Amino acid sequence: METILDIELEGVIEEAEAYCEKEGLEIELVYKLSNKSLETISERSKELPTLYYVNVEMLRKRVGNGCFVLKKSGVIYGHIFVHEHQVKGHFVYERSSLWVDNIYRSCNLGLLLMYKMTELFSDTFLISIAQTTKVHHYNELLGMTHVSLSKMSKVLVEELEKLGKLRDELNYRYYVNACFAAEIGQIK
Repeated sequence: METILDIELEGVIEEAEAYCEKEGLEIELVYKLSNKSLETISERSKELPTLYYVNVEMLRKRVGNGCFVLKKSGVIYGHIFVHEHQVKGHFVYERSSLWVDNIYRSCNLGLLLMYKMTELFSDTFLISIAQTTKVHHYNELLGMTHVSLSKMSKVLVEELEKLGKLRDELNYRYYVNACFAAEIGQIK
């Protein structure tokens, strides 16, 4: 049986984009969403155990950093945000609030949203704090590096703790993009 990691990323992304085109789905990079959309996303984050609860004001700040939405006929069927943190003078962007409607979950559209956000932030420090195995696989497919807390600078670990982002490594994994991986031990 072929796993997704055995497949070339480019081919998977092309297939997902072709599926979007066939189904009339659009992926848009937005920096503003209506209050109604933000309220819906906030409520969804409260109801789903796989998402951390995010209130409307937090979402409004995050959408200002850039948000990819998956839409069809004005209805949002998927989204991914980034949360901006400042760590000792460095801006660190955390991919967050990834969601794809059940009707499109088996089409690699979550991976497509992650890919687009990872590409958008390729020249900055991007981190993913992930719990599910599927997201771990996607992060690896996207070329992100798994980094244990022991490989991070002491200052970064302390900042993660202050931000409430320090997670137990039995259930969560930290993944960083190449830009961040090159500097992760030196942040002071």
